[in-house]
Amino acid sequence: MPFASPHASPLAVSAAAPAYVAPPHDADADPDDYLRRILTARVYDVARETVLEAAPALSARVGHGVWLKREDHQPVFSFKVRGAYNKMVNLPPDALARGVITASAGNHAQGVALAAARLGVRAVIVVPQTAPQVKVDAVRAHGGAMVEVVQAGESYSEAFDHALSMQRQHGLTFIPAFDDPDVIAGQGTVGMEILRQHRGPLDAVFVPIGGGSLAAGVAAYIKAVRPEVRVIGVQTDDSCAMARSLAAGCRVTLDTVGLFSDGTAVKRVGEETFRLCQKYLDAVLTVDTDALCAAIKDIFQDTRSLVEPAGALAVAGLKQYAATTRGARQALVAITSGANMNFDRLRIVAERAELVESAR
Repeated sequence: MPFASPHASPLAVSAAAPAYVAPPHDADADPDDYLRRILTARVYDVARETVLEAAPALSARVGHGVWLKREDHQPVFSFKVRGAYNKMVNLPPDALARGVITASAGNHAQGVALAAARLGVRAVIVVPQTAPQVKVDAVRAHGGAMVEVVQAGESYSEAFDHALSMQRQHGLTFIPAFDDPDVIAGQGTVGMEILRQHRGPLDAVFVPIGGGSLAAGVAAYIKAVRPEVRVIGVQTDDSCAMARSLAAGCRVTLDTVGLFSDGTAVKRVGEETFRLCQKYLDAVLTVDTDALCAAIKDIFQDTRSLVEPAGALAVAGLKQYAATTRGARQALVAITSGANMNFDRLRIVAERAELVESAR
């Protein structure tokens, strides 16, 4: 099955076809107001413009030029602070005064906690009982006395249901983790920075997908400014709600999700993120746990930094793409989206990455 972009010449036939390939994009599609929203997003009160860093060892391995967009360098070690703060800073005063509540696998929770502390707002944050302890501890550290952490459910979806119940009971203002225009616009500033930092030819940007806000925001911006650049989402094959939904043409709810990549373990993607990904994404690839572990090692070898499994998704997808792409050397960017790794997972990562290496 060919992996073809509507914006460039067709690529070689892929032995491992992507989980979803977009139909041809409408060149005249209305970009809504997301370009304006992203350009005016208020993220830099708390977020920093992260570096776009060359990855020479990975480039040599895959035969293409590879750059890493280092969102693991944010104050909360994840891009999620962008959308969380942009949402909260745009709320009316009475909504903030009631206090806020959110549900998160852990990274969005840290963004909300930091935003709450900065804005002086009370926040209740619901995380799954399976959330890595490093993320739970960081939520409390970033939020201090302004934040109450509640652990409920085994997955993000169960934590979300509990948060909605608490929101109705206490009259708090809900801060979505992904399905909100201000959240999406905040995440879209990552795409704005990539295009500003990489002025030369650029073939594709790889974006991890959980609920879809990062992919939606990045794709909306890039397609508005440089539509020839492919934007390719990446999911784990056991948490592929976006890939399944795009293939079906409607949102699909997964019965279960894998928890190794806990930051992207979402059973059902957002309505607005689905709409934007359906309009702007070129494809979605899926990868397994072994590919994630190998990608974590690849990133470490180039950067001496350890990212969490969700943070390595884009690199795993980039490697899959590169392995089936022939022809001229391409310029590829992968977003390393987070580094909130539980220390006790490192042995598993090292062992499985070694197995992947030895199987080559």
